[in-house]
Amino acid sequence: MSSPIDLSGVFPAMCTPFDDDQRIDFETLQTDAQRLEAAGVDGLVPVGSTGESATLSHDEHVQVVEAVIEAVDDVPVIAGTGSNNTREALELSERAADAGADGLLLISPYYNKPEQRGLIEHYRTIADAVDLPQIVYNVPSRTGRNIEPDTAVELASHENIAGFKAASGDLGQIGEIAERTTDEDFAVVSGDDALTVPTISVGGTGTISVAANIEPERTCAMVGAALDGDYERARNLHHELGPLFRGLFVETNPIPVKEAMQIRGYGPARMRSPLSRLANEYREDLEAVLADLERDTTEVADAAERDR
Repeated sequence: MSSPIDLSGVFPAMCTPFDDDQRIDFETLQTDAQRLEAAGVDGLVPVGSTGESATLSHDEHVQVVEAVIEAVDDVPVIAGTGSNNTREALELSERAADAGADGLLLISPYYNKPEQRGLIEHYRTIADAVDLPQIVYNVPSRTGRNIEPDTAVELASHENIAGFKAASGDLGQIGEIAERTTDEDFAVVSGDDALTVPTISVGGTGTISVAANIEPERTCAMVGAALDGDYERARNLHHELGPLFRGLFVETNPIPVKEAMQIRGYGPARMRSPLSRLANEYREDLEAVLADLERDTTEVADAAERDR
């Protein structure tokens, strides 16, 4: 049985920065990991969808995981190792485990659209072979197949399957999975920033977040308030972050978040083809959203200073 991992809190789905020659910029990657750790996040998730895993080689996958592990001191690193090929997902998972990852995030097989029995076999094959906590990732908008609640509940009984990343947009389904796995050592985490607070309200434990790359402190405060049952504060922070949540998904993730990273000075906006830079029509709006959040932060800090 794998060592347990606490899936409560905020886990940024990290971007993978590229240099002018489309090579991974490891220095920026490690600086970013340290920035997020210092901001108080509860773990890091490199080489997922936000990390452009689809355009990384297997060796690059492992190199990114190793670099993030090396950069941080005291937060778990959960490596994205999913594929639509079970053998390939297993190989990536084994290599991430050998690299020292604390857990795995496995997107459900995409394009080939397996039946529910095929999804169960896929996840069990990897969980049987790799002794690390594993998170089943349901994002039907990318994969073309929903992981049904019965499937999620069956997978939750496996000792190495520790959680479920919910990005279906179906709060009823998310709540049902949380309800039916209450007696399991199993966490349901939001995979949709706009549904993080609602997900926690029906039994979720946190979020694997895109927005936390840009606003880690606010995201941590929002999730912490919700987990503490302070839904008034959580709701207020959700509304503060709402324009960012929407702005980061005006085009395919991670196009907008990489643009936001560049605007904030955290990393380059370069993408690997076939993804492209954010359309000019959206950049001005994104800049305005980020400026408003910075202004709010400054005003809060100034008020706190006056109160001292």
